[in-house]
Amino acid sequence: MKADRKKILFICTHNSARSQMAEGLLNHFYKEGYEAYSAGTHPSSVNPYVFTAMNEIGIDLSNHYSKSIDEFKDEKFDLVVTVCDNARETCPYFPGGQQYIHKSFPDPSSLEGDEETIIQGVKKIRDEIKSWLDKAFGL
Repeated sequence: MKADRKKILFICTHNSARSQMAEGLLNHFYKEGYEAYSAGTHPSSVNPYVFTAMNEIGIDLSNHYSKSIDEFKDEKFDLVVTVCDNARETCPYFPGGQQYIHKSFPDPSSLEGDEETIIQGVKKIRDEIKSWLDKAFGL
């Protein structure tokens, strides 16, 4: 890690979609200034539609897996970002965090409909996260 890059941890409940997309987007578009990670308060598995939505914009998350915040308990982060309300409530404080931000995004796992409707919904959430990252972290 470059000494001048800020280390960011994105947290959501399952580390299955929102935090995964935020990690991938920040590392892809803003890797010169940030090193991003993601974790969940109750990790499960990465939503398969996330892989599809991210691949569409040239970001390969195939090596990503759902991680617990416990994997990062001994690490220091310049910023800890909760991206869902549940994670904010269950993990309002992360011991290694210097600063905290909360920005809630819709939950892709709550999307309903046929496969095309769901993937379009995941892409919309991806784009909302990207837009927010551009405003909050754009260099």
